[in-house]
Amino acid sequence: MSESEVHRTVDSVFRAERSMLLASLVQRYRDLDLAEEVTSDAIEAALKHWPVDGIPSRPGAWLLTTARRKAVDRLRRDQTLAAKIGVLQADSDRSEPHPSNSLDEDLPDDRLQLFFTCAHPALAAGDRLALTLRCLAGLTTAEVARALLIPPATAAQRIVRAKNKIRVAQIPFRVPGSDELAGRVPMVLEVVYSIFTEGYSATSGDRVDRMDLTTDAISMGRLLHAALPTESEVTGLLALMLLTDARRRARIDVHGDIVLLADQDRRLWHAEFVTEGTELVVDALRSGPSGPYAVQAAIAALHDESPNTDSTDWHQIVALYDVLMTQSPNAIVALNRAVALAMRDGPAAGLHELDLLADEPSLRRYHPYPMAKADLLHRLGRLGEAAEQYRQALDRARTAPEKRRLRRRLADVNSSAQADRTEAT
Repeated sequence: MSESEVHRTVDSVFRAERSMLLASLVQRYRDLDLAEEVTSDAIEAALKHWPVDGIPSRPGAWLLTTARRKAVDRLRRDQTLAAKIGVLQADSDRSEPHPSNSLDEDLPDDRLQLFFTCAHPALAAGDRLALTLRCLAGLTTAEVARALLIPPATAAQRIVRAKNKIRVAQIPFRVPGSDELAGRVPMVLEVVYSIFTEGYSATSGDRVDRMDLTTDAISMGRLLHAALPTESEVTGLLALMLLTDARRRARIDVHGDIVLLADQDRRLWHAEFVTEGTELVVDALRSGPSGPYAVQAAIAALHDESPNTDSTDWHQIVALYDVLMTQSPNAIVALNRAVALAMRDGPAAGLHELDLLADEPSLRRYHPYPMAKADLLHRLGRLGEAAEQYRQALDRARTAPEKRRLRRRLADVNSSAQADRTEAT
């Protein structure tokens, strides 16, 4: 096997096993910094030895064993932690029984504990997200910065601050008990969905999506659902991510440009995700009071089950958005409701609702807002106003594919306006 093939194999194994490896080391040694350091050491060792010795039959177990030995070596050199050595040496030499979801059965899956630690309420919201992206999604500090649209130094500061808080406050690495689970689950779900949305609709860069992030978020959702199958919002979030991600192959064309839902070839949608997601929606709606994720998943299911835009049940979708507005009232939900209302009652009705949102602070730099207004104005034949809204959306858009699409829309409007002027003369 060539060196480049070994590197690809190591990268593949590391991507599949990293979060489980890190979580297992944190669970054993209660030190996140140490766990990250020895995880990196184990990868370096793999890159050194595997080209010579070959890929081990159980690469995850090899990495875990190597990382444990590295941890003991590091702690032995640190005299301030000498008291831990006897315990750690015994720990590294024995195998404790653990439930495992890993392809490599020797690598335990302790990610749930790490999940709840990263999403602990004692951490600031931005710090929780940055730490989860770093530890569970496996992003580098630079990638965390790009995902959160912050400078790398700020991302590093958030990660360090979160780790320090965990250490100083002695936040435990454990799944919370039933008495506190209800209050902690929403924070965990918020972090997972933030990772998914950044992956599905990237906020910057040359691509409109980050498949690695959506894949990681869905994997996290599956982990949470397996551990908490009766939590309706956990089920709802997994359903929402599957039903949304099902459209990914039809959402971007061969040039990397966005294809709107109405124009997508639905034959390209991931049928298994649609089926699984729809079944999960039913489970979520049956298992308890419907929360925001379950309601959003129900909306996504109505889209995915329809053969085309015209046959979509827009009446039911507007009704679900009405429910969502009572549960989680915010400008983004109101914007989406207005677009659905336009599909049900016509562009004038939708435009009226969008005009009511004109002073919402959260929409001032949100390019889908002027884009939605422009589309409705275009449909109403108000081409000059539509062009101005497209220009505003273009100014706010952050990704290259979004900018290309908006330039095409603006060119179409200007062309239609020119044709109208020519015809009038």
